[in-house]
Amino acid sequence: MSSSTRTDEPPRITKRERLRVLWASFIGTAIEWYDFFLYGSATALIFAPQFFPSENPLSSTLAAFGAFAIGFVARPLGGVVMGFLGDKMGRKSMLMLSMILMGGSTVAMGLLPNYATIGIAAPIILVSLRFIQGIGVGGEWGGAVLMAVEYSPRERRALYGAIPGMGVPAGIITANLVFLWVTAAVAPEAFAAWAWRIPFLASGVLVIVGMYIRVRVGETPSFKRLEASAEVLKNPLGLLLRKYSGPMLLGGLISIVPPLLGYVLTVYMLTYGTQVLGLPQGQMLFVVILGSVVQLVVMPFVAVFADRIGHKRSYLLGIVLTVVWIFPMFMLINTANLGLMILAYAVSFIIHPLMSSPQGAVLAGIFPPQVRYSGASISYQIAAVISGFTPLIAAALVGASGNVWTLAIYMTVLSAVCLAFAAMMKVGTHAHE
Repeated sequence: MSSSTRTDEPPRITKRERLRVLWASFIGTAIEWYDFFLYGSATALIFAPQFFPSENPLSSTLAAFGAFAIGFVARPLGGVVMGFLGDKMGRKSMLMLSMILMGGSTVAMGLLPNYATIGIAAPIILVSLRFIQGIGVGGEWGGAVLMAVEYSPRERRALYGAIPGMGVPAGIITANLVFLWVTAAVAPEAFAAWAWRIPFLASGVLVIVGMYIRVRVGETPSFKRLEASAEVLKNPLGLLLRKYSGPMLLGGLISIVPPLLGYVLTVYMLTYGTQVLGLPQGQMLFVVILGSVVQLVVMPFVAVFADRIGHKRSYLLGIVLTVVWIFPMFMLINTANLGLMILAYAVSFIIHPLMSSPQGAVLAGIFPPQVRYSGASISYQIAAVISGFTPLIAAALVGASGNVWTLAIYMTVLSAVCLAFAAMMKVGTHAHE
């Protein structure tokens, strides 16, 4: 067989194709996480009184964060189903499906009547829509990261894998900026009555833009090689569970720390800052936005650093610094001083990319292409189930103890356990396939 027809030769990829893939991965992920974090911001600011009314504010908040966590319960199901289909049908088709699920459910939330209008049906429908969001985002991360990593040069795996990861802080920034704009533009009564729906309805326009960008992207070289050599499996999930269940579980355990830190800072602290520290909503949103800007700017530089020192070393360094930083972080936040809170968020979101930037390359390198979508997605979503309950656990711990230090202990212990598992992980086994 001539070299021009060998199926194991990597297809030639132009610079323009790579840039198009990176742009599509970033924009699509940003839109989907805008939708997902929009719910997080609304949970802290509006959903508790609107959909889970109670005479006890803590009970109302716990119910709202419980509904928030439902999305994370659904994410592993999305990872399994869409990962299975992505390993059989390709990465691109699942990315289109995930965007439809996310965008459709978010717009529906913006149209949903509240508890005062339709009673118990309101929280039931809201939770159901949140579940659909979880299904969509469960398949999004794996597909977007694999799309980028499988198009990347070998020496830039972390950098390419970090580009869709940058869509996460971009989505947080956009969601919180929209909420900040709406809360500043209307009176509090108008915001509670109708204006909170504007960010949700705006998702429909963003999804149309994202779909247009993604439809122009081709399938990844790795999946094309599988198709050309007839190596696409009929049951990729079966092979994954038989041969790679151990790495999949370890991959999930080491992936807990980045979202654990992220959800405390971007979701729970909105409630803590307003209800415990007595700060204005606008100030807390401002701090979250600035922290996310720091993360967005730092991520590509940290990814280059991770490609140079090794993905596992960068990841371990990030977890170690997280363990060391948790208590000082809360000490700064507890001052309620704007400057010190910004410092706490800035340092946190410099540490966070040491893990989140190489995460895509780490998980993609654990699994061969035949089961990579399923394996990476399920690993990531295992962590999501645990970390997704963090705002609920945080509210319960702080509510029961009356202080934030029980939450700090919980985060420190869980991060230390994850550090032990991360030290055991063998990465890069299939990084170049």
